[in-house]
Amino acid sequence: MFLAPLFAVTAAPAIPGTGGGDSGSMPMLLVQFAVIGVIFYFLLIRPQQKERKKLQEMLAALKEGDKVVTTGGIVGIITKLNDKDEVIQITVGESTKLNVLRPYITKKIEKQA
Repeated sequence: MFLAPLFAVTAAPAIPGTGGGDSGSMPMLLVQFAVIGVIFYFLLIRPQQKERKKLQEMLAALKEGDKVVTTGGIVGIITKLNDKDEVIQITVGESTKLNVLRPYITKKIEKQA
């Protein structure tokens, strides 16, 4: 009952040469897609790249004695660091030592003064 008037109204076909129709809609559509792409780049992609670069720099600068947090939430102190392989040994308790892969370290805890 309410939908019948919606289906009854249709757009008139464009007559060539009268200025009607979609002659300018394709360039406008491309401009809109470009603007959306730029927005996605600056709001999503670029900040993620910055964070990844910052994390890679932190992982490259690790040294023995640094306090770190792993992906699983384990907090420990680096006791053995081997640059040849990606395995880092951290001490968790007084005598508990864990071998952790370098990419699974998420954060370095800075000593507060």
